[in-house]
Amino acid sequence: MAFPVHRPRRLRRTESLRRLVRETSLVPEQLVLPLFVRAGTNVRRPIDAMPGVAHTSVDEMLRDAERAAKAGVGGVLLFGIPEHKDATGTESWAEDGPVQQAVRALKHELPDLVVITDVCLC
Repeated sequence: MAFPVHRPRRLRRTESLRRLVRETSLVPEQLVLPLFVRAGTNVRRPIDAMPGVAHTSVDEMLRDAERAAKAGVGGVLLFGIPEHKDATGTESWAEDGPVQQAVRALKHELPDLVVITDVCLC
């Protein structure tokens, strides 16, 4: 007795079948939003090389993080933009650095949001 040949294309014929046999599902909870934080207040500077993305101050970053959390995004990844660069990366470990301020603000305002940080030693 011969078995029929498996033809994957038949399983992709309609959206209902594709949804049924799909191996990977991508949902907002699995996404992480990158946020670029700098010193100051009311700062929102577009990044030319990344349309729709901006350098923001902590107050503006909180607005973006709140929108992301409401949309179901799983977490945020903070990148600090130092005001001054030096040979020892001082702002990466300064108590009042932009990332440190951002983490404190996020944990106060959105305690359940996953916060990931980049260590910039610029």
